[in-house]
Amino acid sequence: MSHRNARTTFLGRLLIVQRYQAGWPQAHIAAAMGISRKCVRTWLGRYDREGEAGLRDRSSRPHHSPRRTSAELERRILALRQEQRRGPDWIGAELAVPTRTVSRVLARHQVPRLALLDPITGQVIRANKATAVRYERDRPGELVHMDVKKIGRIPDGGGWRVHGRAGQEATRDRTTRIGFDYVHSLVDDHSRLPYSEILPDEKGPTCAGFLARAIGYFAGHGITRIERLMTDNAWAYRWSLREVCARHGIRQKFIKPHCPWQNGKVERLNRTLQTEWAYRQAFTSNTDRTAALTPWLEHYNTQRRHSALGGHPPTSRLAPT
Repeated sequence: MSHRNARTTFLGRLLIVQRYQAGWPQAHIAAAMGISRKCVRTWLGRYDREGEAGLRDRSSRPHHSPRRTSAELERRILALRQEQRRGPDWIGAELAVPTRTVSRVLARHQVPRLALLDPITGQVIRANKATAVRYERDRPGELVHMDVKKIGRIPDGGGWRVHGRAGQEATRDRTTRIGFDYVHSLVDDHSRLPYSEILPDEKGPTCAGFLARAIGYFAGHGITRIERLMTDNAWAYRWSLREVCARHGIRQKFIKPHCPWQNGKVERLNRTLQTEWAYRQAFTSNTDRTAALTPWLEHYNTQRRHSALGGHPPTSRLAPT
């Protein structure tokens, strides 16, 4: 496809040939069409060699790319993506390759984005909505985000991710209710430092108790003052957090109804919790998964590379404690 400022398209090139065949001098054709004589000669030469097909657009891809990423390195990038299901930032750091190079290799091989994949199987399961409006507070504690993620409990012996859906349906006792775990999370806007707990419900007293413990956790990491707390409009958040917020001098902020992307930093943490902790591996009991949360949070805060922080973990933005 010709670019928008091109003097000639396929029909224009065909007109050059037709006028030349009608007896026009090349200089007159160039003047009439506002192009150079060399351009006229180029298209006439292509027509002589290839016929009308020579007037079609060609790819601008070079015939040789001596600095292209080697096939062996591409194979390693694809294998690491398949095994670990991580993004270009993580893969690039592991292989000492620029992030942009990893992105191009993945795009060249038409590898779907992680947001579109099932975290266990790697199969494409959904589309992704992204917002172009991004912001970040200037200092730790200026704004924190709070939310709850409900996930199904794992029956003893493992669920369908261990036994497969067919095997699980065959052995499932439908009279026994498995229930849900409620993962409460608080995230600092500036440093992305998170704190999460698995609790039995999302009622008001439970949310208030979690917030009090989260404030203590943040204080232990150098965030001694939280100025604002952003949540959705759940009843427990609107009415049950008032006392805790008043005691610590925190001003509550609420997102616009039905606009969860306004609380996007904790929503993104919820998705990361799912893909890298809850569903990263097939747990055989709910206790095992619960026990794995604290080590994962420690890894997230102190070691895991965060793309929004330039490849550094959240604690890199906090003063040493």
